[in-house]
Amino acid sequence: MKLFVGLGNPGAKYENTRHNLGFMAVDRIAADHGFGAWKSKFQASLSEGRLGREKVILLKPQTYMNLSGQAVGEAMRFYKLTLEDIVVFHDEIDLAPSKCRVKQGGGHAGNNGLRSLHQHIGPEFTRVRLGIGHPGRKEAVAGYVLHAFAKSDQDWVEDLLTGIANGAPHLAEGAKDRFMNAVALRTAPARSSTSPRSSTTDSAPKKHRAAGQQSSAPTAQPKPEIAPQPDARSALQKLVDKFR
Repeated sequence: MKLFVGLGNPGAKYENTRHNLGFMAVDRIAADHGFGAWKSKFQASLSEGRLGREKVILLKPQTYMNLSGQAVGEAMRFYKLTLEDIVVFHDEIDLAPSKCRVKQGGGHAGNNGLRSLHQHIGPEFTRVRLGIGHPGRKEAVAGYVLHAFAKSDQDWVEDLLTGIANGAPHLAEGAKDRFMNAVALRTAPARSSTSPRSSTTDSAPKKHRAAGQQSSAPTAQPKPEIAPQPDARSALQKLVDKFR
């Protein structure tokens, strides 16, 4: 069994804010994979389901961000889980918007939700760090993370959440690279090498240049034949030369 934890703050006031991106991630997993209805337990909202062959509990602590560790600790003890079974989704200001990274253990970097988890269960759990970007000034961070996503952010947020949901079964099975590949397919799709743009910028000019080189190259001219010179020998000289 795995415990997938989304970090955020409860209540309509904080919906769709950057600091609630962890909540949004587990909500999308629940919706896309047919998890059960959310219910209250362990000072949290909880939903049960399966990802691939693995049973998974989704958990959204309702104690506000700075007390998140309380709910996670209670759930761990109830289900007799270890830190290897815990995956935490959280927003990350040190990553550019739409970037996603998986990390085992580490510090809390000032994130109050992670700080609380360290206090209640220790630091060696898996983190899925979801980039939201940095406002540029340290004193602006608090207001920035509690502000709703702008309309211009909606496309990359949607792609990121879809990629997370698509890759969630791999993450539940411990295949972190395959999870990251699924996210990347949505957030950074590969460009086709056979697109019309590439064919016009690569193939056509080469043909044009080749044709130009052939037309401008000098053509070899045939050498002129040397005209025969008249025989100035006398008749006697011709006769002598014949018998030499």
